[in-house]
Amino acid sequence: MPKQQITTNTGAAPIGAYSQGLRAGDFIFVSGQGPLDPATGKIVGDTIEEQTARVLENIKAILAAGGATMADVVKVSAHLSDLSNFAAYNKVYATYFPEPKPTRTTVGSQLSGILVEIDAIAYVGKD
Repeated sequence: MPKQQITTNTGAAPIGAYSQGLRAGDFIFVSGQGPLDPATGKIVGDTIEEQTARVLENIKAILAAGGATMADVVKVSAHLSDLSNFAAYNKVYATYFPEPKPTRTTVGSQLSGILVEIDAIAYVGKD
């Protein structure tokens, strides 16, 4: 089955050689999203809470463009520039996903001018 590109102007545009999202079979893969405003391409927020919310809104928009929701997400990988921000990030993150929460990996990373980057995989097949 060929992969299908997912694009939307309600999520942050790619700033490199990658797709916002791809559908491959019953899965949607959302590229790592930073806290970028879809309209301006500028970083949104100074706090981990503000940036986490913007990142998750971008993911939500890309999923919607592919016909999925946050409830369809099965796996998330998150990168934090400072792991001491974990509790505040996690508090915002938890509000975006219904039970059962997706599986997740969160690591500390060197990020360029942002506090958080998150990618996601959603399952959109038949249960």
